[in-house]
Amino acid sequence: MSRIGKKPVEVPAKVQVTINGHEVVVKGPKGTLSATMHPDMTITQEDGKIIVTRPSDGRRHRELHGLTRALINNMVHGVSQGYRKTLQIEGVGYRAEQSGKNLMMYLGYSHPIEVKPPENVTFTVEERGTVIHIDGIDRQVVGQVTADIRNLRPPEPYKGKGVRYSDEHVRRKAGKAGKGK
Repeated sequence: MSRIGKKPVEVPAKVQVTINGHEVVVKGPKGTLSATMHPDMTITQEDGKIIVTRPSDGRRHRELHGLTRALINNMVHGVSQGYRKTLQIEGVGYRAEQSGKNLMMYLGYSHPIEVKPPENVTFTVEERGTVIHIDGIDRQVVGQVTADIRNLRPPEPYKGKGVRYSDEHVRRKAGKAGKGK
């Protein structure tokens, strides 16, 4: 049995879960998320817990079992606590600033880059424009927006300039060795 799939999803008191066939709607203090799960998976709610079961031990059903449970758990966590990713900007003149809800990025190009947040995603800039926090309720959207911002100027290995995740380690390379004899 799947170790992840067989764990029940704990539903906090302030979160309301509605299961309508294969559609799961989760409402919480931070917002509402809904998703349609695979029709083979059986989703039930009892005693403040959501339980996902599978019809057989076939490979496909074992894969879907853990996936379905993880997706539901991410939705419950998102509407109750939310998700946050942090980016760090390094480089002379590289910075970000907030312009209303949008994010203006100055990354060494001839023009600033404006990033517009999708629905339910907010940007926060700290420490003189070198730290960006991306907050939201949908884990997949927060991760995708963060990856898109990082790809505007990925960190380069020689000086380490660029946009990186806060916990990312950039492997540095040595520069030119100089003149040979």
